[in-house]
Amino acid sequence: MVLKLGEARAIRLLVSPQVMHELEGALRRKAPQALGALALILERSGVEITESPPKETIQDVLNLVDHLGDARILAAGLTTGVDYFITLDKEHFLENRVVMESTSIPIGTPGDFLAWFQKKLKS
Repeated sequence: MVLKLGEARAIRLLVSPQVMHELEGALRRKAPQALGALALILERSGVEITESPPKETIQDVLNLVDHLGDARILAAGLTTGVDYFITLDKEHFLENRVVMESTSIPIGTPGDFLAWFQKKLKS
């Protein structure tokens, strides 16, 4: 549904270079035949790749997330000014109380985002 909202241009979808790198790597290992479909889905959904975040911001975020890759992802979201940070990573984000209480943006699952978005539409 999130990708469909992007396709309808109801929302702007931003993805960090780190996420794209991890996604492409996983597909190359597990389902290389799906790379073309991924490119099509990303294009149709209007997904934009963000700039890499500044090293200083990554270092600051490492105080919240003790994993360099995830620190890069969160730093990209914070520096890009996203309205909502969507993730399925429980360990480093969703169940990390320090991250959840220290960031200036809401963080949640795709389902959490859809509920948040629907509420924003009603207000």
